Amino acid sequence: MMQGEANLPGSRWKDPAMWMLAPATLFILLVFVYPFMDGLILSFRPMNGGGALANYAAFFSDPRQWQTIGTTMKLALPATLINVGIAVPLAYRLRHKTRYQKIATTIITIPLTLGTVLIAQGMLSYFGPNGWFSQVVHLLHLWDGPVHLTHNYWGVLISLVISGFPFVFLLILSYITGIDPVLSRAAATLGATPWRQFRYIVFPLLLPGLAMSFALSFVQAFSVFPSAVLLGSPAGPTRVISIAAYEAAFENYDYSMASGIAMIMGAAQLLVVVAVLGLRRLVYRGPVTGGKG
Repeated sequence: MMQGEANLPGSRWKDPAMWMLAPATLFILLVFVYPFMDGLILSFRPMNGGGALANYAAFFSDPRQWQTIGTTMKLALPATLINVGIAVPLAYRLRHKTRYQKIATTIITIPLTLGTVLIAQGMLSYFGPNGWFSQVVHLLHLWDGPVHLTHNYWGVLISLVISGFPFVFLLILSYITGIDPVLSRAAATLGATPWRQFRYIVFPLLLPGLAMSFALSFVQAFSVFPSAVLLGSPAGPTRVISIAAYEAAFENYDYSMASGIAMIMGAAQLLVVVAVLGLRRLVYRGPVTGGKG
């Protein structure tokens, strides 16, 4: 096609990629943009009147409501840090394609197939007051009193780690296996130890992908709801912001307030994600992949 023909009206629709772009754009508009705009507009229409910002003012004037942001942060941030902290060395150890990598990856990803509810049910059976964990601790005389790992903060945190770790591990493993192994081999020929290879070569190149994995894992953990209800104390220390939105919508039937809480929830997640992605701009962003032969 000549350059003049490429600028003709409608000529770009001859490209098959343009026909694939239109349905994708429509899908994004219907599934993401429209629900967001509908919820945002609804949040400015309070059920009891009082102005467009009445829902937001009511939320931040009630300590029981706005403290749910801190409660959710106290769960989401530690769970994300634990998942990323464990996933990085494990993915680095399993970066080479071997039979053991496939077996280990399959075992690690099993929680993804179980779902949050089944994980919670298993934790109630094994980590409850009469579960095997409590019995083993008592048999070994490691702890004399009751072991409380459910219906509190720790139960929700453990559940978030179990359910979120496979997702983070697979993301980081994909980033690490994409780093050109020639770089590490070149460093080894210059006398660099495995630790120095990881510290000065692999880890700096991994940081952009690590930031993305952290952001996605945090968003997943911040939206915790089933774990907080089944394994926590939804009326006490694990009353997260999603529970506040649920109560507004399905107990008080105030959908406008629920939409406002959802907008606040999204804004809190966005602040952390923007901060993490902003830090990513400070590190190397060039090509890191290459031949792996």
